Amino acid sequence: MTKERSNSDSQLIVQGSILAGASIISRIIGLVYRIPLTAIIGKTGNDYYGTAYEIYNILLIISSYSIPLAVSKLVAARAAKSEPKNVMRVLKGSLLFASITGSAAMLIILFFNEELCGFLKTPFAAPALTVLGPVILIVAILGVFRGFFQGLSTMVPTAISQIIEQITNAVISIVCAYALFSYGQKAGKILVNAENTAASYGAAGGTMGTAAGAMAALLFIFFLFLGFYAKFKKKVKKSTIEKQESYASLIKILVLTIVPVLLSTTIYNISSIVDQTLFKNIAVTQGYDAKQISEWWGVYAGQFRVLINVPISIASAMASSAVVSLTKAFMLGKRASVKRQITSATRFTMLIAFPCTAGLMALSGPLMMLLFSDTDQSSSMMMLTGAISVVFFSLSTLSNGLLQGVDRLRIPVINAAISLGLQALLLILLMRVFNLNIYAVIIANAFYALLMCVLNNIALTRHANVRLNFVTTFVQPAAASAAMGVLTFLFYRAMHYITHSNTFSTIISIIFGVIVYALILLLTRTISREEVERFPKGRKIAMLLTKMRLLPDEKRR
Repeated sequence: MTKERSNSDSQLIVQGSILAGASIISRIIGLVYRIPLTAIIGKTGNDYYGTAYEIYNILLIISSYSIPLAVSKLVAARAAKSEPKNVMRVLKGSLLFASITGSAAMLIILFFNEELCGFLKTPFAAPALTVLGPVILIVAILGVFRGFFQGLSTMVPTAISQIIEQITNAVISIVCAYALFSYGQKAGKILVNAENTAASYGAAGGTMGTAAGAMAALLFIFFLFLGFYAKFKKKVKKSTIEKQESYASLIKILVLTIVPVLLSTTIYNISSIVDQTLFKNIAVTQGYDAKQISEWWGVYAGQFRVLINVPISIASAMASSAVVSLTKAFMLGKRASVKRQITSATRFTMLIAFPCTAGLMALSGPLMMLLFSDTDQSSSMMMLTGAISVVFFSLSTLSNGLLQGVDRLRIPVINAAISLGLQALLLILLMRVFNLNIYAVIIANAFYALLMCVLNNIALTRHANVRLNFVTTFVQPAAASAAMGVLTFLFYRAMHYITHSNTFSTIISIIFGVIVYALILLLTRTISREEVERFPKGRKIAMLLTKMRLLPDEKRR
């Protein structure tokens, strides 16, 4: 039993770590290429780029964002019962479904891009949105293959394809943004609107990288699937016991699985559209000029959110892994394993989210200066004010996946709807009564994620009978992170005083913070030897730490 318990927990952490690692690399690449992209298209261009992505993301969510999770859930359930024929039928049915929904969303963008951008008071975002239209279809099909491999408990194809996607995206985005921005400057002179036209064309160039990246990832994972299918086909031929499910029934199950996830994810992510609509309309009535509003939103969407999404991606990766692992344990009636996996995934996520929050707060100004050459005090204040949302969004993202893994698909929908309604009311109050402009968006967004955490945790306690240890899951990581944050801030100040270099001081301070946090966790026994061993290559890491006297000797335990 102990061995089975260890293997199930380790598998969740290992697979989650693989996907989390790839997500971090992808996000870092995305963060790095946004530096030259922002330098090319400016804050106004970032507004157009961000607006196009907001609309694209909503239509992507509605049409295909939930497909990988739903496919992985259906594949995992059939793989757990050793039904390879039905696994393949899930794949084929899902590809048909993705092609239909992806095509529909693509056509909406291609035919109504101007109307959609006009609704958000950002008409110059239309060219960038047009480029993103075909991407939805590509991503829908890509999502099916990713979900298929995830359902078979391997995150490697998804992980590698994500990195390939981002590298391609980064290179093409910068090249095309520069070329089209230059073209837009010339065209703008003819149209007597050089700044907006150049920023609009530059944003469209940036989105071309997204299209190229998605296509590169799809080609990679498709060729990988062709190699895998040759071997899997033998399993399908040998399987004679299972009863084949009809495509009609599979698509019905797929839809019934996708719809709750879809609604939950849509409401969960539509909060940004609600924020943007309310913020821009209210700000106009309060007398702020269009350029100021655009720049505020450009910093929020193109800098603040890009930064906080790096650590949040870890929770998203862990949720994807947890859904597959929990589905198998839940299908086989292993309730104790379900509880352990929920506890392990939550603690792992918090051990990452808290230090990221502390680091972003400690180095808010230096990071904005390093990454975006932004010395504006208000930009660093955005990060200082909103960094705590990393913890809330990480936990709410993970808990959404955990609830979906134990077949409570409707609960995240209800919780997201409640949170969204209260968030909108808070945003209006903060802008109308307290006149907090863009800070109202940041605070309301954090409140939304916090409320989701609370409601989801109540649901997990009720339906999975899981009670998280508040001290070990939240208090210990928070205390270690707070200490690390203070030491990192002081270290940065000292280094900057000595070197007068923000770039060197920030980079060395990040490395310092990582080392200090790890030492605090080990010296205070916040993280155990067993937890260290669950990481990829965990036993070797544990042995090294034992030699360094940072972990107790296994023989003495």
